[in-house]
Amino acid sequence: MNLTKNKKYQYLFFFIIFIYSIFNGGNSNIVIQVNFIFVSLLFFLCIKDKNYYQHLNKFFKENKLSIFFYFLFLIYLLFQIIPIPIENLKFFSIQKFNILNQLNLNISYSSISLSPSNSFFQLINFITLFTFVLIIKMIFYTERHKFRFYIFLSFLGAFSSFVAVLLYLKGNPDLFFIKNSFYKDSSTGFFINRTVFSLFLLFCLVGSLQYLKIYNNVNNKNNNKIFFKKIYVRIFVIFICIGIITSSSRIGNFFLLLTLFYYLIQSYFINNQQNTSFRNIVFLILFFDILIVGYYFGTDQLIQRFLFLNEEFLISKIEHQNLSRLQIINFGLENIKKFYLFGYGPGSFETLFQIDYPNTEENFANHAHSSLIQFIGEFGFIGFTLLILSIFKFFWHKIFFDKLNILLLVFLFVLLSFDFSLHIPLIQILFIIFFILNKKIE
Repeated sequence: MNLTKNKKYQYLFFFIIFIYSIFNGGNSNIVIQVNFIFVSLLFFLCIKDKNYYQHLNKFFKENKLSIFFYFLFLIYLLFQIIPIPIENLKFFSIQKFNILNQLNLNISYSSISLSPSNSFFQLINFITLFTFVLIIKMIFYTERHKFRFYIFLSFLGAFSSFVAVLLYLKGNPDLFFIKNSFYKDSSTGFFINRTVFSLFLLFCLVGSLQYLKIYNNVNNKNNNKIFFKKIYVRIFVIFICIGIITSSSRIGNFFLLLTLFYYLIQSYFINNQQNTSFRNIVFLILFFDILIVGYYFGTDQLIQRFLFLNEEFLISKIEHQNLSRLQIINFGLENIKKFYLFGYGPGSFETLFQIDYPNTEENFANHAHSSLIQFIGEFGFIGFTLLILSIFKFFWHKIFFDKLNILLLVFLFVLLSFDFSLHIPLIQILFIIFFILNKKIE
């Protein structure tokens, strides 16, 4: 098969996404390093092409201020890692200075970050995310390219869900690098956390439904090819939904219902034959997955988790620790007050938690259960402000371009408030891709 250069680069891009998806969403320092290398190589391959360079040049001209703020943010993260004289540390982080004194460490230099090694890898991750943006702007410049990405997501979601459900039916045994230590009663696939897994599948579902919706409104001469593609995607969607349901993730299943109802409601605003067909597809998915699949696999656990939501927040244990979700959120809030200006460093929440709760066998938390609280705590108000200015400046005039972005913003708001999934590289990347591509490409 003869592939164009653009297709080759897009397939390399898809391969990198695949690597993230089979290694716990890239939530490890090793995967961050490996994918940084892959992404960098792809970027240098693309930038050598004159046409790609023109796309990139246009992007830089249109987003000078946003890029400026983001580079300041990266420099700031580097500043958090660099060792500074211990006497100067008092000014930047009196809390870190006090911790070092309590430990009686005789050192001359220390960084602002409580975990400089983890912060370094987070810096690498944020550089990778920016490089992803540049690559997307270079190689995805037509609507056809966007549809190709949707099809890839649909296939990847179905594959991941099939593996997850298969392992789930076999009691989630450990296979090679797939280790499910905590969620034996839920499907997690290649992921450790069920919520992260369900969110990944949710993006795959949205991509699949976008493809079906668009192609129900497009007259294409190659009808047979499109017909079979739509059949495949519909089958993939069913598998994806099964994976979300069996994950028993409350957020994931809430988003699943919200997504399906969003597409149903949207289809009613345009009452033509194509939208009626798409509406019937969504109805079928809703009926098949919620009723039939839910009955077969059982939704008792999911229902019980929703019923005991209040107790989990206020009284009972959270997952596999003795602290409630609310206590961990309060812990994060208290440390924002302590590290409010320069933060305690990205990737340092676990270290911070262990300082206050050294008995990690009984109490363990590697993330706050609010991404917003954790981001502010890690970056401090200075770093967080730089990041927000960069994102806001880039997206403010584009974010409401398409109705789907409203749905994505709802996802973003809920995750920022009540979950830590936005700290997972793959989830960060998927949000970026959808916000960039979810507009008419000129």
